[in-house]
Amino acid sequence: MLADNLRHDSLAQAVARTFDGNHPCCLCKAIAAGKKSEKKNESTPSAKSLEFPPAPDDLTLIGPPGVALEPPGDLFADALVTAPPTPPPRPAIA
Repeated sequence: MLADNLRHDSLAQAVARTFDGNHPCCLCKAIAAGKKSEKKNESTPSAKSLEFPPAPDDLTLIGPPGVALEPPGDLFADALVTAPPTPPPRPAIA
């Protein structure tokens, strides 16, 4: 559509005419006709909610044996405290 409009109009006019919605091309008309002919689904799918039994107040989660869980730490702060490698890296000489 833009290419067709550029044959007759300037770039600004062709872009405006292409996207103003008042001058649809045959493809736009076919898409609009297809949307009108689609059968709309009358029944909307209802959202199903999951229901869980109430959890006890003293619920404790235990990991599998052999797995040690460490308390979460501040990884960014740990990275700042780490000393640089010793000795410093040397440039590679080819």
